[in-house]
Amino acid sequence: MSLKKLWTLLFTKNDETEQIALHVSGATVRHKNPFEQIEVPRNEEELSEEFVDKWVVPFYMSSISNLDDTSIKAFADTAKEIEIDTVKKLLSDFDWRTRITGAFFAAINDYKELEDIIGKQLLKSEVCYAGSGYCLALATFGTKNAKDYLNTYLDYYLDRKDLYFDQADAYCALEYLDKDSASKLMDKWNSFASNKKYWSLEKSRKHFLECMLALEKIRMI
Repeated sequence: MSLKKLWTLLFTKNDETEQIALHVSGATVRHKNPFEQIEVPRNEEELSEEFVDKWVVPFYMSSISNLDDTSIKAFADTAKEIEIDTVKKLLSDFDWRTRITGAFFAAINDYKELEDIIGKQLLKSEVCYAGSGYCLALATFGTKNAKDYLNTYLDYYLDRKDLYFDQADAYCALEYLDKDSASKLMDKWNSFASNKKYWSLEKSRKHFLECMLALEKIRMI
């Protein structure tokens, strides 16, 4: 199925085959939100198998917080080769694997030019898993715009106690950039997390900082 067609089905009724395709791409939770109509770039054509094998397959399953030396070097070598247009294609694909990989390389190479794409995709939250990469990238960019995206995300999604999305990653990213702004949302966080037994902000903070340190190691090679 064309990925261009796939994203158009996200908020429409569809048959079982289409539902499975959406689920595999990461659209595991369909939800209404005020950001649905925000436009983001969409690839006109499917990415080739060769493209995915080179830029996605070696990286999308990587735990950035716990990379061995071989994986760090692989990220570093590829970051030196990859270009911003390639990263944009990754981010513009309707699949969590391509998107999180694109977010990783946007963060490593400090591609602030892609900040709006990443921030808008975080707000839309169309696919699972990719949000952690978006938050790392926004924290790396460190701009006022990045903070605004994180604040906007948290202001809405902390009120959605039914959605177990990227609230912890977004909170840690905002706290990393602006502790005062994050502290103003602490009451919202406490309310949001009150029914989530296994959510720990301390563990999320530790993991987030480990990810940021790993990104720095990659950049230094």
